[in-house]
Amino acid sequence: MGAQPKPAKEHKGAVPFDPHAFLTTVGVAKTITQCPKDYKIFSQGDPADAVFYIQEGRVKLKVKSKQWKEAVIAVLGPEEFLGESCLIGQKVSLATAMTLAPSTILRIEKAEMQRVLHEERAFADFFIPYVLTRNARIQEDLVDQLFNSSEQRLARTLLLLAHYGKEGEPETISSEINQETLAGMVGTTRSRVNFFMNKFKKLGFIDYNGGLRIHRSLLNIALREAPQHRG
Repeated sequence: MGAQPKPAKEHKGAVPFDPHAFLTTVGVAKTITQCPKDYKIFSQGDPADAVFYIQEGRVKLKVKSKQWKEAVIAVLGPEEFLGESCLIGQKVSLATAMTLAPSTILRIEKAEMQRVLHEERAFADFFIPYVLTRNARIQEDLVDQLFNSSEQRLARTLLLLAHYGKEGEPETISSEINQETLAGMVGTTRSRVNFFMNKFKKLGFIDYNGGLRIHRSLLNIALREAPQHRG
C-alpha cells in the first residue's frame, strides 16, 4: 500500500476560519449596506462581479422579458446568497434584485469569494451545499411551472415561504409578501391569487393572525394530482 497522506499541520495560535464571522464583518473586499425597502441591489444587465449575502431582511429576484413581462423567480431571506453565478463565469446579471423590506446586505467581491472558497475549506463546506440545494430548488420550480395548476403552484409557494419541512412549525409569512408578489412568483394574475387565497382561508388552510399563517393541511392542495387543464 502507498504511503498515507499526512494531515495538514495547524499553526500554533492560528484562529480557525469562521464562515459566520466572514459573512458578518467588512473588509478590504467586503462591504455592508443598510438597504431600505424597494432598494435595487443590482439590476438585470448589470456586470456580475460580486456575491451578495443577506444578513437581515428579504429580497426578491425578478426578470423582465423583451416584451416587458415580469416574473418573480425567487424570494430570499436571511443567510441566503445572491449573484453567485458570477463564480462560474456569468458576465452580466440575469435578474434584478430588490429588497422587500429594510435589509442588511453584505457585498463580497468576486475575487475575494473565489479566494476564500479555494483557501478555506470550512467556508467551502458551508457554501457548496447551499448552492446544490438552491439548484435542486430551481429544478423543482421548473417542474412545478410545467405540470401543476396555478392553485397548486400558489400552495407550494406559500409552504416554501413559510419554510414548511424545516424543524418546528411553519413560520408566519410577513406582510411584505403581498398578492402582487405572489402572482409574480406563481405566474398568474393577482385576481387569481386573491380567489385562491380566499378559498384557502375558507377551507382553513391559512389564516391571518398577526401575519399570514400557513397550516400543514395546505399540503392537500400542493400534493393533489394535477388536473387535465392548467389554471
